[in-house]
Amino acid sequence: MASRGHRHRHRGGRRPAPGGRVIALVGNPNTGKSLVFNYLTRLYVDVSNYPGTTVDLLSGRMGSHQVVDTPGVYGLSAFNDEERVTRDVVGEADVVVNVVDAGHLERDLFLTLQLADLGIPMVVALNLMDEAESRGIVVDVRALSELLGVPVVPTVAVAGRGLDRLKFQLDRACPGHPDPALASMAEGPSGRQALLDLEEGPGREEIYLRRRARVDRLVGQVVARNPRRERPGQSLGRMLLRPAVGFPVLLGVLVLLYLLVGVVVAQEVVAFTEETIMRGYYEPAVRRMLGPFFPPDSAVGEVFLGEFGVLTMTVTYLLGLLLPLVVAFYLAMAIMEDSGYLPRLAVLLDRLFVGLGLNGRAVIPIILGFGCVTMASLATRVLGTTRERRIALFLLALAVPCSAQLGVVAAMLAGLGARYVAMYGLIVLIVFVAAGTVLNCLLPGQSSFLLIDLPPLRWPVATNVLQKTLSRAAGFIRDALPLFVYGSLGIGLLRLTGALDRLQDWAQPLTVSWLGLPPGAAQAFIMGFVRRDFGAAGLMGLGLAPHQAVVAMVTITLFVPCIASVLVIGKERGWPEGLALWLATFTTAFVVGGLVNRLPFP
Repeated sequence: MASRGHRHRHRGGRRPAPGGRVIALVGNPNTGKSLVFNYLTRLYVDVSNYPGTTVDLLSGRMGSHQVVDTPGVYGLSAFNDEERVTRDVVGEADVVVNVVDAGHLERDLFLTLQLADLGIPMVVALNLMDEAESRGIVVDVRALSELLGVPVVPTVAVAGRGLDRLKFQLDRACPGHPDPALASMAEGPSGRQALLDLEEGPGREEIYLRRRARVDRLVGQVVARNPRRERPGQSLGRMLLRPAVGFPVLLGVLVLLYLLVGVVVAQEVVAFTEETIMRGYYEPAVRRMLGPFFPPDSAVGEVFLGEFGVLTMTVTYLLGLLLPLVVAFYLAMAIMEDSGYLPRLAVLLDRLFVGLGLNGRAVIPIILGFGCVTMASLATRVLGTTRERRIALFLLALAVPCSAQLGVVAAMLAGLGARYVAMYGLIVLIVFVAAGTVLNCLLPGQSSFLLIDLPPLRWPVATNVLQKTLSRAAGFIRDALPLFVYGSLGIGLLRLTGALDRLQDWAQPLTVSWLGLPPGAAQAFIMGFVRRDFGAAGLMGLGLAPHQAVVAMVTITLFVPCIASVLVIGKERGWPEGLALWLATFTTAFVVGGLVNRLPFP
C-alpha cells in the first residue's frame, strides 16, 4: 500500500507541502463530491491518470494540503478499477471526507461504516439536505454524529451551505466507531490491508451482512419520514425511464445536441476558429517567424511548417477544430450529468446495448463519438470491463461518424433526396448493430450489469458544469497533443519519401474496380486517414452519380478513423490490438462498400 500511495502522489501532480496532509474525498456516485472538491480547491486542479489503470483522478491544493477527489464508488472491495483506485488513495490518506446523500442514507452509510472499520480519521458531509427535506426526510444530525463517532456536517453543496463549517471540521476528523468484531484487525496500515483482504476473501459475505444490519439500525435511529411530498421533477424522472416518453425526449435531446455541436459549433464556431484565426492569422505568423530558420522547400520546413506540419496543421487541427467541438460536447455532457438526465438515458438504453455486448453506460462514448471519435475513444474508460471497452472502441472506429465528417456527408447526400439519405443511414446502422452482435458472440465473457444511481432531476449548477467542462477539455488536450504530433510527423515523412503517392497508386484498383468510383477517390481515402472530413470532402468534388455517392459515403464512414483516433486506440489498448482493430475496420469498410456497389440502385 505504501509504495502505491507514494507513486500516486508523484504521478498526481501536487504533493502536500511540508506539514500538509492528504485529504481524500470519498462517496457514492452523484452525492456532490465534485462540488465539495471545487469549494476546497477552487480552480487549482490537476487531472492525473492513476498508475496501471484508466481511472482519472482530480487533485488540488487547499493551503498546504493536497485534496484528492476519488471516483464515485459503493464500496472498497476492489471489484473494479474505480474501487481499487479509491481503496489505494484512502489507504494513504491522512483524512477522509465522506460525502453522503442525506436522502439515501440506507445506501450511502454502507461505505461510511466500511471507512469507520478501517480506522481512518474522517468527517462526514451530509449533503443534499434540501432535497431530503423536500421529500419529507428528517435526519437527526447530532445523533448520527454520536453513533458514527465522527463529525457530521449538514451541507447543501450546490448552494455552498455548510461548506465553511465542513472545512473547519477537517481539523477535528477522527476515526469512527468500528464493528467490534473487526476493530482489532484495523489497527495501523498493515491492519487496514488485512481487513481489506478479509473483505475480498471467504468471509466477505458475513462482513457484508453484519455491516448491512448496522446500516439498517443506524437509519432506524436517525431518520424520520414525514408524509412524502412528490415534486414535479420526481414524477418526470420516472416517466423518462419509460420508452413511450423516454425515446421521444431522447430524440429531442439528440436534435438539440446536433444543433449545438453539428451546426453552431462544427460549422459556425469552427469556421471562425479554424479558418479565420488559425489559418488566417496563426499559420501565416508562424511561417513568417520560423520561415528563415526552416525554409519551406526544405525537408525540415515541410515537416514543421508544411501543409501537414507539426507547427501548422497539428496546432490548427487541435485548437481550431477539435477544441471547440470538445468543449461543446463536454459542456452538453456536464449539463446532462448534473441534471440527472444522463443516468436515466443509460437505464433507458441498457436493454438495447446489452445485445451488442455493452450496457447503458456505453451511451456516453457513443454520443461523444458523433462529436469527435478521438475524444470518445478516451471516454470508453467509463465502461466497466476490458471486453466492453474493446467492443465500444471497435464500434466507434467503424460506424460512428464524427461531427466534421457527418457535416460533409449530410451536405453531399442532402442534394440527392431523402431516399439516399435514408439508405446511407440504414446501411451504417445495420453494420453498427451487426458488428456489435458478432463481437458479443465471439469475445469471451458477457456484459456487466448496469449498476447506476438515479439522482433526482435538478437544475444544473453553472459553476460545476463549467468546472467539469474545462477540466475534462484540458485533460483531452493534454492526452491528444503528443498523439497529433506523432501523426503529423508520420504524414510528413510519408510525403517526403514519396510513400504517400505510392499508397494512392496501390489503392486505385480497389477503389475503381471494387467500389466503382473514379480514380481520384484513392487520394480521398488516403486523406481520410489524416482527417475524416478531408476524405469526405475530397469525394465531393469528383462528380459522383447518386449510387456512387452512397457507396463512397458508406465506405468513408466505415473506413479507418483519423490518425489521431488510431493513436489513441493504440495507447488505450496496446499497439498489437490497435493494429488488429485498424485492419478489421479497413476490411469491413471495403467489403461493405463493394457489396453496396452491387446493390440494384433505383
